[in-house]
Order: sequence, then C-alpha cells, then structure tokens
Amino acid sequence: MMFLKHKYTTEDLIAKCKTADRKAQELLYKQFAPKMLAVCMRYAVDKMEAEDMLQNGFVRVFQKINDYRGEGSFEGWVRRIMVHSAIEYYRKHHKMQIVDVEESGYEQSVNPAAAANLQAKDLMMLIQGLPDGYRMVFNLYAIEGYSHKEIAEMANISEGASKSQLSRARALLKQKIEQLEGKQYEYAG
Repeated sequence: MMFLKHKYTTEDLIAKCKTADRKAQELLYKQFAPKMLAVCMRYAVDKMEAEDMLQNGFVRVFQKINDYRGEGSFEGWVRRIMVHSAIEYYRKHHKMQIVDVEESGYEQSVNPAAAANLQAKDLMMLIQGLPDGYRMVFNLYAIEGYSHKEIAEMANISEGASKSQLSRARALLKQKIEQLEGKQYEYAG
C-alpha cells in the first residue's frame, strides 16, 4: 500500500499555525530548525544551550505567529525572533562583562592571505571561541547587521560598550587568524 505525503507550502503552514494546528507547527519547526539552530549556535556556549535557545525561540514564534502579516520574508521574521530570544536567554543565564572603553577609529585589518585560507567552518569556530560579550556584539553587528544603537538597546549596554566590544572582538579574531596562518606555514615548511 502506498501513502502519499501532502506537500504544504510555507504559507499553508503559517495559516495552519495561526489556528494552533500542532502538525503544522511541527512541520514548520522541522523546516526552519536547522537554519535557526545555526543562528542560536552563534550566541550559545555549546550545542545544548543553542538547542534551549532554539526551543524558546520557536515557542515565541508560535505565540507571535498571528503578528506575521506576510510582509517580507518569513524566514527573516523567524530569524529576528531567534536572535532576540537568544539574547534574552543569554542575559538571563550569563553575566556579560563589558569593558566600556572608547577606541574611536581603532580598526584592525587582517592579512588577506591569512583570511583567504580560512574555511567558513574555521571562521565560525574562531567566532565561537570569542569571550561571550565579544561574540554576541560581533554576531549582532557583523553577521546580523544591527547598528550599535540597536545592540545597546537589546543587550542593555551603552553604544560605546558595543563599539568597544566589537573592536576588541575584531582584534582578537585578527590575532587568532594570524596564529592559524603561522601554524599553516609551519606545516608547509
């Protein structure tokens, strides 16, 4: 006996989720969970914490699904909720140490040859290894595209602290990339 699976569009699933249809919620979760877990991993200390952030985020998605009006990408809407949920989780479970030092104009550049040899997974590993506050601000600014003003509001810090954390994160990443490049030369030589 052959069973046919019904293919639902994302719009179908959203409409069903607005009526609290559990099966539609499960299907929508399965559709977006892998990408959203990757978002949460950028803010979490480990995979277990990222999974907690993901669960909290999807609870919020389903609570707010009626607020989604179909304007813009649904994935972008979910991603925004995940980022806010991850930050909220982070603030609740971690003490963020902020160094509020103005470093105006302090920009570090990375040797292009060193950066070119990095794989995306290596770069994500380096970002994951940043101290918590640096990692959060770096992700929000460099990856998610938030302004320092928005980050300051979300993280409950000053704009200067956001700028300082980003500058220090970049400097630390530069140092780590150069260390990796040095190790690659050692292996090649």
